[in-house]
Amino acid sequence: MPRTALATAALALSTILAACDAPLAWGEWNSIIVATTPERWAEVEDMVEAALEPAIFTVRQERTFRVTFQDPDQEDWGRLQRFRQVLLIGSTDDPRVAEALEASERETFSPPDLVQVRDVWARGQLVTVLLTTDGGGTEDVASQLEALHGLLDGQYREWVESRMFMTGRDTALADTLWQKGSFSVVLPAVYYWRQDADSIFIFRNDNPDPSELIRQITVSWRTPIPESFAQEELLAWRQEISDLYFSYPQTLDLSAPRERQVQLGDLVADELHIAWGNPPEDQFPAGGPLLIRSIECPAQNRLYLVDAWLYAPGKDKYQYMLQLETILNSFRCAPGIS
Repeated sequence: MPRTALATAALALSTILAACDAPLAWGEWNSIIVATTPERWAEVEDMVEAALEPAIFTVRQERTFRVTFQDPDQEDWGRLQRFRQVLLIGSTDDPRVAEALEASERETFSPPDLVQVRDVWARGQLVTVLLTTDGGGTEDVASQLEALHGLLDGQYREWVESRMFMTGRDTALADTLWQKGSFSVVLPAVYYWRQDADSIFIFRNDNPDPSELIRQITVSWRTPIPESFAQEELLAWRQEISDLYFSYPQTLDLSAPRERQVQLGDLVADELHIAWGNPPEDQFPAGGPLLIRSIECPAQNRLYLVDAWLYAPGKDKYQYMLQLETILNSFRCAPGIS
């Protein structure tokens, strides 16, 4: 074998062995360690946090990502550089940035730019470099923040969907729902379900422990489609279903409603985002976010109510809300309606 080929093979082998020896990354995917100089962080902190920590309403305002600054020249860096998500801000003069860029195996860079490299200091790690020009200031950082958030949030959403379907997509259930109700939703195989009446279908996932986490979906419908249908009627309909078919009573908190329309192929869903809670007299109060959608399906002359609620006390709720939205977005009501 030629000497250059031997050298290349030896380098590849050493890289593989080094990766195997690297520690596992730690931390949550929605937590980000930001490493840069204290001087630069003082200049860009507000804009970086505003870009990476937009609030999502669950039962209150909640940050989508959690950003923590770290000076890489401090002693904690040896531990925090193994975090699952690391954001480096700086130019090629910064030794940490240079180390990450070298691991990317790219030969040229055009700052300001975003570069992502996996497994730089730990296995299962994703390092994102916001690369500035030499001596570049806040303008370089500001120019990349919208793209940075889109990149990280998109990857987080992909991770959430991949994680929720680790048990597989329950395609057999989708086929059964077509037969029994002429609609379908795509759920992870871990959900169980029941049909309580001709038009009441309830799907639930309370793993690993219902005292810690519950996700529940309800699908119902009325026919024919009414000429007009007020929000008060939708809420009364939903309250009637919960009173009759839920295992525990719920009340609706309308103090901070959020409304939007969601396009589902040819269909439009009117969505109301509110909160649910146990009755006020309950000695063990509980609650959480609730999404209620009304969807007209002209092909069936049905008005559907599709809702999803979450119980996740003491947990970040963003990933679970994304899971529920993914399930609700999979709703289909007739062949040819997508």
